[in-house]
Amino acid sequence: MNVYLAGGAVRDLLLGRPVTDRDYLVTGATRQEFLRRFPEAREVGRSFPVFLLDGLEFSFPRKNFIDEELRSRDLTVNAMLLARDGSLVCHPNSLDDLWSRTLRPASLQSFLDDPLRVFRAARFWAKMPDFSPHQELVETMKLVAAKGLLDHLPADRVGQETRKALLCESPGNYLRLLAKTNCLVPWFSEFKQSMNIPAGPAPYHDTDVLEHSCRVMDSLAGDAVAVWMGLCHDIGKTITPTEMLPRHFGHDQAGMDMADALARRIRLPNALALAGRKGAQWHMTAARYRELRPGTKVDMLMDLHRCGILRRLFRLVNADQDVDDWHLAARDMRRVLAVRLAPEQRDLGPDSGARLRQLRAQSVAFRQK
Repeated sequence: MNVYLAGGAVRDLLLGRPVTDRDYLVTGATRQEFLRRFPEAREVGRSFPVFLLDGLEFSFPRKNFIDEELRSRDLTVNAMLLARDGSLVCHPNSLDDLWSRTLRPASLQSFLDDPLRVFRAARFWAKMPDFSPHQELVETMKLVAAKGLLDHLPADRVGQETRKALLCESPGNYLRLLAKTNCLVPWFSEFKQSMNIPAGPAPYHDTDVLEHSCRVMDSLAGDAVAVWMGLCHDIGKTITPTEMLPRHFGHDQAGMDMADALARRIRLPNALALAGRKGAQWHMTAARYRELRPGTKVDMLMDLHRCGILRRLFRLVNADQDVDDWHLAARDMRRVLAVRLAPEQRDLGPDSGARLRQLRAQSVAFRQK
């Protein structure tokens, strides 16, 4: 029985990076022999044998030969095995691609067999921005899309890859590679034409909607919820009438339902879907924070506070328009939360709510003077 450390763990070891996940490949043994050796292992694989043992995953080859097994992996830099004696078993391109920082498919067939690898490849570029997609990867992803193989993927799997990408170092690369390879449809179809739509008039914008959204995502890296808000904030610009360009009047309100529909389509959690919707709704309003009426400030602050994304919204505005009024919003939020109704004004239904809003607005207005 041979047990190899497999995939990304080998890649990260060779790159001198921390290894967070360790998966193993077992060869030279049957399922029964493995269980006799490790009776505490629990089988979890459906289509082929996969076992969990002490929190680690042990899988068996899907192919008859090791070289075929390596070609069935997603990317060449993940198609490597490390034996216990330190010897490497690699895809023919693995080491060259590792040293040249290249993302290349292990084979065309591996992507045709598992089209979800399109999203996995995009996520790897978000995770490892110092790597570059090889033209072979670009063409492979384009072919998968052209064959319509993305249309029937499980929505939750697309959502899982997306959520992982939101946590990466350069999350904008996820959307960039999907766009470059015609893989936005059907899951991110709102952005299909975004490369051809100016983000806004000069001198405020110098790029298209897609690249602007990606840059904002990159600026918010490290906070997955904020990154998702960055992805969604200008989604309404993708339906701006041509005659209105390069301006996008009303794109914030137009983007609310679009952001929500995108999140629901890929089965994102409710909290993330709500954050994307609110990012689209409020980012333009918050960018004019100093000009807002006290009542508008109260409505926005309370809405974002209830959603738990107030600080994130102002981070988004800073990344989007280089406006940083968080210190003012935080100050006003403290004032708003400190307001209390007198006992005789409570429990009066809508009248109590209206009176509380009035008092909160007065506290903000007083602070402005």
